[in-house]
Amino acid sequence: MQTVLVYLALLISGLGLQAQNAIDVSITNIKSNEGTLKVGLYNSEATFLATTFISKNSAIENNRVIVTFEDVPDGTYAISTFHDEDNNGKLNMMMGMIPSEDYACSNGAKGFFGPPKWKDASFEINNDESKSITIKM
Repeated sequence: MQTVLVYLALLISGLGLQAQNAIDVSITNIKSNEGTLKVGLYNSEATFLATTFISKNSAIENNRVIVTFEDVPDGTYAISTFHDEDNNGKLNMMMGMIPSEDYACSNGAKGFFGPPKWKDASFEINNDESKSITIKM
């Protein structure tokens, strides 16, 4: 009877495990190796470009960066990155509205008289998927 309970407990705990995904992000064409590259993974339109779901900072080598987001739940996401050339931790803006440091988003999303849109930058990841994304600065 005890063996049956152990097997039942293992079965139930195994059912509770959810598939986890990985996103490999390669950022290329960075204009210099100075500073840091900030990479943000966003999980909703409401928080896009405001609050990251997961963020990573990376040193730049040979004008490129590769970061990996692991154990990402199934869902819809977008990525935004910027080159923090002066390492002040924020995207510098001219006149408070025009970025003075390079930035880019997944799917090559660009803003037109404003920031890039969620619908242009978002993508789905599901079922224990491993996705590779290349972003050109």
